[in-house]
Amino acid sequence: MREPRDPDAPPGDEQPAPESVPAVPETWTGRAVNRVQWLFAAAGAGCVALGVALAVGAAWTAGVTAALMAVVGCVTVGLLVLFGTLAFVHVELTVDRHALEVRCGHLGVPRRRIPLDHVAGAEFDPGVTPRAWGGWGYRWRPEKGTAVVVRRGEGLVLTLGDGRAFTVTVDDAETAVRVIRHHLRRGTPPTGP
Repeated sequence: MREPRDPDAPPGDEQPAPESVPAVPETWTGRAVNRVQWLFAAAGAGCVALGVALAVGAAWTAGVTAALMAVVGCVTVGLLVLFGTLAFVHVELTVDRHALEVRCGHLGVPRRRIPLDHVAGAEFDPGVTPRAWGGWGYRWRPEKGTAVVVRRGEGLVLTLGDGRAFTVTVDDAETAVRVIRHHLRRGTPPTGP
C-alpha cells in the first residue's frame, strides 16, 4: 500500500514505494563456471595415463634414460595441465559486511580475501574477456590490475583504496556490485592495505 503524497512536498520529490526497492542480502554468494576447462583437464589426465602406460610397457633395456625422460615428461606435463585447469573450472565469490572472498576450483585455491574497508568502489562490467587478460586463470596486467577470469561475460571490477583494480567474472555481478556498494555506504571510508 502506498503512502499518501505530502501536498507541501515539491514536485518530483517522490520516493519509491518500499516494496519496489529490492532487499540487499547481508551475505551474497555467486559463481561462474567454465565447462571448457574440463576438456583441458581430460587432456592432462590423458598425458598422465600415457606416462603410466610408457612406464609399464617401455622396453627399459633398450634405453633407460630415454624411457625415463618420456615417462617423467608425460606425467609432469599431465599433472601441470590437470591441476592448472581444475583450479579454474569455476570461481566462487562471497561478499559479506566485512570482506569479499574469491575461491577458485574445487579446493578453493588460489584464494583472495579483500576487506571491504580496502575497497573504494565497485563497478559492473558486462564484457570481461579472457583475451583482454591474456587467458583464463588468475591474471595480472600492469595497466589493468589483477583478475580472476574463468569465462567470458559479466563480472565486477573493484577499485581498491590504493588505486589498483581487481576484476572477477561471476554470474549476477550486478547484484554483487549492489551488495558491495550497500556495505560500503554502511561502513567506513576505504584505507590502504
